[in-house]
Amino acid sequence: MSIKRRFHLKKAAVKRLKHELAEKLGGAVSELLKGAIEVAELDDGREVLLVNGKPLVFRTPEGFFPTLRAADQIKLKCATVDMGAVPHVAGGADVMAPGVARADAGIAPNDRIIIVDERHGKPLAVGIALVDSANMRAPKGRVIKNVHHVGDEIWRLGE
Repeated sequence: MSIKRRFHLKKAAVKRLKHELAEKLGGAVSELLKGAIEVAELDDGREVLLVNGKPLVFRTPEGFFPTLRAADQIKLKCATVDMGAVPHVAGGADVMAPGVARADAGIAPNDRIIIVDERHGKPLAVGIALVDSANMRAPKGRVIKNVHHVGDEIWRLGE
C-alpha cells in the first residue's frame, strides 16, 4: 500500500470538510483542523486527512473514521477486548464476540467505535459495530469490523 497522491486543501474545501466532519464525528473534530491540511490518497481508494503532517481522520466507502493517533482527541464509544484477542485485533482481524470483555452502553449497529485492550485501555483499532452493545458478548460470531489497526499503512503515515 502506498500514497498515490498527496495535496493541500484550499480554504473553501477545508470549510466544507469541517462541516461534514462535525456532522459525522462530532463538533470536536472541526476544532482540531488548525494548521496545514493535506489529503493523502492511498492506492486502495482510502483518503487520509493530515493536519500538520499527522493523520487525523480517514475516509473509506463506509464514511469518516478517526485514526488511532487521534483517538484520545475524538471521543467515540468503546469496546474492550480481553488480552487473548489483542494480537489478533492489532493484526487486523475483526473482533469476535468471545473476545469482548465489555462494551459501552448505547452502541448501535454501524456505529464507529474504538477497540481498546483490557489491561491498559490502549486503543488497538477503530471499527464498525455489527451488533448493538447488548449483543457484543454473545457466545459466538463477528461483532466488530476492523477498519484501522496499530501498524497498518494509516498508522505508519504518522511516523
